[in-house]
Amino acid sequence: MSTPTGEVYRVDWLPGTDVLHGTCHCGAEHTAQDPVEMWEWMLAHPEGHEAREDVR
Repeated sequence: MSTPTGEVYRVDWLPGTDVLHGTCHCGAEHTAQDPVEMWEWMLAHPEGHEAREDVR
């Protein structure tokens, strides 16, 4: 899903499970079984988010 501001939210289903894996536009990641919980987490930005640090 992309917002009008160009932010990209991605939710993938992990095959063989009931688990969803979400990646926010900031790089933070979250897993949940409930789709509503996943979207609430994504849209609550920045609460509950900690962007991952790029390790190079």
